[in-house]
Amino acid sequence: MLSVLLGSQAFAQSSGANAATNVLKVSPVRSDIEIQPGETKTVKAYVTNLTDRPITVRPIANDFIAGDERGTPALILDADEFAPTHSLKRFMKPFKDVTIPAGKMQVVEVVVSVPKSAQAGGYFGAVRFAPADPDGGAQVNMSGSVASLMLLSVPGETVEKLTLTEFAIQQGGKSGTYFQSSNDLQATVRFESKSNVQVAPFGKLTVRSGDKVVYEYDFNSATSNRDMILPDSARRWDVPLKNIGSFGQYTVNATFTYGKKNQTVEVEQSFWVIPQMVIIIAIISAIVVVLLIVGIIFLIRKRSRRKSLRGSGGFRL
Repeated sequence: MLSVLLGSQAFAQSSGANAATNVLKVSPVRSDIEIQPGETKTVKAYVTNLTDRPITVRPIANDFIAGDERGTPALILDADEFAPTHSLKRFMKPFKDVTIPAGKMQVVEVVVSVPKSAQAGGYFGAVRFAPADPDGGAQVNMSGSVASLMLLSVPGETVEKLTLTEFAIQQGGKSGTYFQSSNDLQATVRFESKSNVQVAPFGKLTVRSGDKVVYEYDFNSATSNRDMILPDSARRWDVPLKNIGSFGQYTVNATFTYGKKNQTVEVEQSFWVIPQMVIIIAIISAIVVVLLIVGIIFLIRKRSRRKSLRGSGGFRL
């Protein structure tokens, strides 16, 4: 397996990302499709030849799994290997090589046929496009490739269950409730999925200082191609917190919604921003106050003793 990163236009195989993106461009980056059991649908991928000469391209079907918690998929590149679950590659029809003229775009049709016996839920895979060998395409040039992801939903009785396992305020990768500055503060959000279909949570984060709203953030708010959490995996997001002052207490409220039934998750987290100088001044002030109190008590006791001695001196024999 090989991890690939989602770019603005395509996935690039990490062993030759620059070579691939200088040769080919593919869109869309991701297709979300729904197909009933027993039905077939054709999905179009648009591959552009960025070179000044014709190029023969070989489409290759691959499954993928969650590579990490940041949404990076891990392609399964072995031609004979499938994902252990949720394999879309099994539903894809074979491809033929495509020759694309210099500087032109070619439509590649991806035929997905879902068997009648397919269970409801999510299936995912990718179509990778690699330059074929100039000798007629007998071998694929693996120096670099680009790919388009495909997320399939098969309707039926699906399970949509997300658990918010972490909601913390962080600075420099460390969580806390007290920070010495407001620089680079962020809210870290982590969901675990026990679903059998890909789910896209979305919502709003609100930062308040007292009753005043100082910042609002629309979480995963894109109307299309929202960040997805794959079945039986976890995903993490970092939300930057802005308009935070140099001193004070702040509270972050968040409401997340997901699934066809619009299930919601609500959470709240408070934190303080207290500069180091303020802490030093407070400590010094506290020490001064303590010393003053101790001094006053000492003077009071000293005067009390003097009065006691004077009073007892008048009754001596």
